Amino acid sequence: MAELIRRLRFGADVGYHSFCLQESDDADLPVPYPDDSVFGQFLTSFPGRVDIFSAAHTHTAAVTAEVWDGRPPEEDWARWDEHGEAEFVSTSGEVAVCSMSLGRTDQTVTLSDKGGTWQVQVCCAGRDEAERLSAETGTADGIERYLVRFWPQA
Repeated sequence: MAELIRRLRFGADVGYHSFCLQESDDADLPVPYPDDSVFGQFLTSFPGRVDIFSAAHTHTAAVTAEVWDGRPPEEDWARWDEHGEAEFVSTSGEVAVCSMSLGRTDQTVTLSDKGGTWQVQVCCAGRDEAERLSAETGTADGIERYLVRFWPQA
């Protein structure tokens, strides 16, 4: 059974419906954020990058990031509005959080002390309420919630 290595909670700045998780050592990424972002697609994967499409335009999403030593236990998908999974290749073992409006933020997620190939699973809840509040008030801070789980590929 897989074990949780670390858990980190933070606010992700969402701008223009988007934020991303990107290899921290981004100098050699073939497609740096936000190039080729796909509007409306919940999860889009590129080499060293995963874009996340939010239901709300501008807000701070609540993110819980977890790093596991193997595939984590299955989620109860009924409690999530959206979910997706992708491969994530990291050359440094560190993931940067990027915003469409702010660029790279100070927030990082440490996967390991070296590079490797990982699976990443992203789940989201609170999308309808975040979309409604964002349209009515211009923001929906903390309403949209994400669980992001990384584990090394076998």
